[in-house]
Amino acid sequence: MRFPLLLLASSFFLMLLSTRIGLLLRRRRSNREEEARHDLDLIVAAVLTLLGLIIGFSFSMATNRYDLRKNHEEAEANAIGTEYVRADFLPATEASKVRALLKEYLHERILFYESRDERELQQVHARTIQLQSELWSAVQVSASAQQTPVMNLVVSGMNDVLNSQGYTQAGWWNRIPEGAWLLMGAVAIFSNVLVGYNTLSAGKGIIRLLALPLVVSIALFLIADIDSPSRGIIRVRPQNLISLAQSIHPN
Repeated sequence: MRFPLLLLASSFFLMLLSTRIGLLLRRRRSNREEEARHDLDLIVAAVLTLLGLIIGFSFSMATNRYDLRKNHEEAEANAIGTEYVRADFLPATEASKVRALLKEYLHERILFYESRDERELQQVHARTIQLQSELWSAVQVSASAQQTPVMNLVVSGMNDVLNSQGYTQAGWWNRIPEGAWLLMGAVAIFSNVLVGYNTLSAGKGIIRLLALPLVVSIALFLIADIDSPSRGIIRVRPQNLISLAQSIHPN
């Protein structure tokens, strides 16, 4: 889900509507035997338990992906910082060029994490690809001229810089499957219909009719927010990249 706030509003309306539908269905069968009511209570409890398990499982999926994105951000900062230091092994001219390119590249990586505008993200992506090509060309020239173990270390470090960005992008694309969202939505709607149907009247069960839609919509919003790297309120802050930029800026 790319728009968590929209999901919050739409899901609350949909869940509230579901409880009202259940209540209307209940009014058409106002006289129920006590045994039938007891069976319905068991069904409602079972469905709500299933809904809780599905939401908990989905929340776990979202938080795992969030933690993975944080780890990738840290790995990017470490790779860029290491290669910045290894640039000392290059000839003076190439070393100065690589450091300048790494500073620009670091700036683009910070923008990738902080930007919310889709057009700006596309520009960042294009600029990142261009800088990656320039960085690789810069070390390739020196590596071709001096095929030594030390130079291989520099090339390996640049390879880590490029790979870390790919891992980050893969983590950004790794989202909760649509099938899981459809399953959560279907079970949530059915649960609210059952709760509405199991409520004696709207006046006596007003808390039940409002509580479940509100709680479910907030839970779905939280999952969608954590699962939305670019648009959510809870986002991965590039603190390691920012710290690295502050440490190398004076140089």
